[in-house]
Amino acid sequence: MAEGTLATHSREPSGFPYPTALPFALTANHMPMLLVSHLAEHTRNLQADPRAGFLVAHPAEGGVLEGQRLTMLGHFAPASAQDSVPLARRYLRYHPEAGRYLELGDFSFWVMSLTRMRYIGGFGAMGWLAGPDLESLEPLSYDEELLLCEYSEKYPGRPANLKLLGIDRYGVDLLHEGRRNRFTFDKPKLSTEELRAALIDCFERQR
Repeated sequence: MAEGTLATHSREPSGFPYPTALPFALTANHMPMLLVSHLAEHTRNLQADPRAGFLVAHPAEGGVLEGQRLTMLGHFAPASAQDSVPLARRYLRYHPEAGRYLELGDFSFWVMSLTRMRYIGGFGAMGWLAGPDLESLEPLSYDEELLLCEYSEKYPGRPANLKLLGIDRYGVDLLHEGRRNRFTFDKPKLSTEELRAALIDCFERQR
């Protein structure tokens, strides 16, 4: 998923929800990160009140109500200068066209910290997640993920039209013939060796 809907608290007119569509990527901790302009209305709203909602939806043939949706509630905060470097590198793998915005100097990264999530998997399949319900596995560091991405580029069995965008302990994000998709592992991978084996399995399944 590359795009979502950010809902902030409007400054003017006060008290109204202010939704806007934005591209996003996930941090190593699986938190939504946004690249936003300092001049944008939603950025100014977050500066005044960091509480926000963020919606991602998976399109379905039967219509939006048949698809999977996830509404996240929490707070957004600007990333530090130190954190922005690895965030930018990861974000640009998913959105390479965003490089021109970073060159302008007016854009910065904001990262969401989650309070609650509402998942809807289709009619009658829904529920809230919060706190202890969220997974607590140690995420991959930027360097660990980068090494795995480099490994995938050099692996001779990788299909030529397949690009690895990102990897975590639960699966990989792929770009295949211009389309993004997610390959989910059968179970979380706790070691580098397990992740490499899972990558090879993923590539073999895509052939």
